[in-house]
Amino acid sequence: MTPQAKLIFTSSLALGTTITISSNHWITAWAGLEINTLAILPLIAKSHHPRAIEAATKYFLTQATASALLLFSAMMNAWYTGQWDITQLTHPTACLILTSALAMKLGLAPFHFWFPEVLQGSPLTTALLLSTLMKFPPMTLLFMTSPSLNPTLLTYMAILSTALGGWMGLNQTQIRKILAFSSISHLGWMAIIVSYHPKLTLLNFYLYSLITATVFLTLNTIKTSKLSTLMTTWTKTPALSTMLLLTLLSLAGLPPFTGFLPKWLIIQELTKQSMAPAATTISLLSLLSLFFYLRLAYCATITLPPHTTNHMKQWHISKPTPSAIAILTTTSTMLLPISPLILTTV
Repeated sequence: MTPQAKLIFTSSLALGTTITISSNHWITAWAGLEINTLAILPLIAKSHHPRAIEAATKYFLTQATASALLLFSAMMNAWYTGQWDITQLTHPTACLILTSALAMKLGLAPFHFWFPEVLQGSPLTTALLLSTLMKFPPMTLLFMTSPSLNPTLLTYMAILSTALGGWMGLNQTQIRKILAFSSISHLGWMAIIVSYHPKLTLLNFYLYSLITATVFLTLNTIKTSKLSTLMTTWTKTPALSTMLLLTLLSLAGLPPFTGFLPKWLIIQELTKQSMAPAATTISLLSLLSLFFYLRLAYCATITLPPHTTNHMKQWHISKPTPSAIAILTTTSTMLLPISPLILTTV
């Protein structure tokens, strides 16, 4: 892909995201989502591999269906109430359809099936965009419409997402699929709290995006997409492997890392809302995903030769760690001590 084409597609992504997150009218929000979808498709399919073409086709079909549902719910609400304003969504059937549409856009269970397949067929940098930037516009719409949505339905979908994200990621050997199921699991944490404390959902999304960006950029630097090749990276880049270990532990939500902060706040808020059983269930289900984070961390740093992998050992690289990864790793692991400062913004 030529640099000019890449520039056009990335600027279109920025334009589509900006239009959606800054709009009050359903039609402009829908138009921004469509621009986003059309701009990311060439970035998914740029390798011309059959797997990439398949991923782009699946992504297009899913997003087109979700956009149609979103437009249908907006039109239904406008038909009954005369309101096109995003925050004035009051008709119950329109709210139900919108919940389905946004769940499909985000990859929230039970509409999650497309996400691991699309991520597996995409390059690592595009997979990073799909996991973070592409989820920002639908997450903004979820935030804006949260008072109108059904909290019970969202709670059930959230618990199902956390369960399926953890359960289906256990047996994977492809790192992109593992990170896709990790994303589904994290979406469960965001969905369960959105009706009660929407700002916590956004905080969780920001921190998740930060940590996931660190993981994807590290994997892209060491050119690794399978567990078997991850086992040989310690000899090649020990510093980056150590950063990956810390970031994965943060993504798992272990204290004293940054990833613990949103989970702690969400459990606290759920308990305040007399939802202790839901908080207990989602906490226990997140232990499933903890297993594959620890498996990734083990493969990245603790598996030293001799081991049974058939891959050749890599040459040690003496190049310095990219500064972006160093900064992202620091913020991904060390923000917990300043949590009182972060809480003033929530």
